[in-house]
Amino acid sequence: MKAVLLGVGQAGGKLTTALAEFDADAGYGAVLDALAVNTAATDLDPLPLDTVLVGQSRVNGHGVGGDNELGAEVMDEDSIEVLDALASKITADAEALFVVAGLGGGTGSGGAPVLVRELNRVYDIPVYALGILPGRDEGAMYQVNAGRSLKTLVREADATILLDNDAWRTAGESVEGGYAAVNASMAKRVGLLLAAGESVEGVAESVVDTSEVINTLRAGGMAAVGFASAPAAEDPAENVTTVMSTVRSAVMTGMSLPNATDADAALVAVAGDPDRISRKGAEKARRWVQEETGSMQVRGGDFPLDSDRLAALVLLAGVERSRRVEEFLERARQAVRDEPDETPDPAAAFRNDELDDLL
Repeated sequence: MKAVLLGVGQAGGKLTTALAEFDADAGYGAVLDALAVNTAATDLDPLPLDTVLVGQSRVNGHGVGGDNELGAEVMDEDSIEVLDALASKITADAEALFVVAGLGGGTGSGGAPVLVRELNRVYDIPVYALGILPGRDEGAMYQVNAGRSLKTLVREADATILLDNDAWRTAGESVEGGYAAVNASMAKRVGLLLAAGESVEGVAESVVDTSEVINTLRAGGMAAVGFASAPAAEDPAENVTTVMSTVRSAVMTGMSLPNATDADAALVAVAGDPDRISRKGAEKARRWVQEETGSMQVRGGDFPLDSDRLAALVLLAGVERSRRVEEFLERARQAVRDEPDETPDPAAAFRNDELDDLL
């Protein structure tokens, strides 16, 4: 999938940089171009990307201080400037746009939904959001910001891929070190997803291409990406269990949104040397994903790579009812009132007036 990336806010700019560098280092050519947007000049200065500083007349390059309503207003006022800077990067080759943002801060959580809305208005290709959920220890303001932003993104974007900041943080790890691990892990997952059908090595029996990714994400709502890998034997007959175990690990322990095992649609890509991939293992793995997620739409295929390992990349779409989403929404609701809302269906939280829509 050939994509153009738009990083919004500090976290969005850093993750966009990680994604662009992962793609360039691997030589996939899936990331056509990237742009970073922020209200804080100091967050843009170190990024090796083209940048746009917005809101100068309102905040003079000092950021919005976590105020996502101000972030939305500023981005709405300066959206034409951002779209103008992005226009030359979105060529006829572009198959999708990704707006990347941390959902807890002011600029990312406020500005990302505005830009998704405007991009969908201007372009016919899918506009996806890649949203970073704040960790449990990041404070009430960040939880409320993320709840409101996510509620709006789900409505505006063709699909919203979620990354949970708590997913790869380990006990005792520094905040900065934790974020670096998150960016590296997510860059690998989304980078491989974008690379599907691009510069791959070898000939696959059934290649995963852009249409498979887009059709899976067409379920809309929230999505998550999982990854796992393991050493592979030369004989594919010996890799039935390897394929199965890597797919299971990708879903059970390697998702960008942990515990996201209820989904409306799924895509399973087995990456590695085509001569080592077990077709029997791949088919068994797809059936397992179908049973585990409750989805009747489970697509699958190969991702040919010159490697002595096999890897599984799993995309789950429509994960609104997953336990992790429910836990996050509980935190967001807790931050705006004393008692959490006891809603049996987590998806109903997006109709909860106590988490106001951002736009």
